[in-house]
Formats: sequence, C-alpha cells, structure tokens
Amino acid sequence: MAGCGAITQTYQRGYVLPDGALEQIPLGASQEQVLVVLGTPSTVATVSGEVFYYISQKTEQTAFLPQKETDRRIVAVYFDKNRKVERLADYGIKDGKVFDYISRTTPAGGEELTYLSYLFRIFKF
Repeated sequence: MAGCGAITQTYQRGYVLPDGALEQIPLGASQEQVLVVLGTPSTVATVSGEVFYYISQKTEQTAFLPQKETDRRIVAVYFDKNRKVERLADYGIKDGKVFDYISRTTPAGGEELTYLSYLFRIFKF
C-alpha cells in the first residue's frame, strides 16, 4: 500500500445542524419558531421543563479500516413554562465529560447531567 493515497470518507448521522441556525433562535422565541428553524427534534424530555434535543454523530472511515467516531453532539433547546426559549446548549464530549460548547461549561450534577449522559450512551448510530 506504499504510495497509495488513503481515501477517508466522512459520515454524518442523525440531525444535521444548518449553518447559522442557532443564531436564528433568540431567547424568548416560541416553540413554533424553533420547529420552523430546526425541524422536529430527535427526542423531547420534560426533566426540568420541556427540552428539545437534536442528536448527531460524525464518523470517519479510512480505506478498509472500521469507522471511527469523530464527534457526537446534542443540541438542546430549553423552554420555560410559557414554551418560550429559555436557553440553548450545544453539548459534546470533551476530556471524557459532557461539555456545552455555547456556555463553555460542564453541566452541574443532577437530573440534567444524568439524562445527557444517558443520551450520549444510547444514541450510537
């Protein structure tokens, strides 16, 4: 195989976040606005208020090697009791922990972190 250029394929599964989509969802936006911009969520939870989760996974495969996961993300849209956007988060795994790339923080313990950890474990495409 010396001299052969290895071909790498990238695969995107689950939700594909359109460029600039999160910027189109201001705090206070309605659930209907979120559905228009982001579409139907991968799953919905009512852990501490209603949350829409959009889940995606990116993998790469080089030549005949098995696919390797390169990224897994969960975009979360949190709603208040009036069904208005209260907060947005873009969760991934950083240093083995759930990390929010918007607020640049690791969620505190509790029900939310437990549920996010569960989602990261079960949603392997």
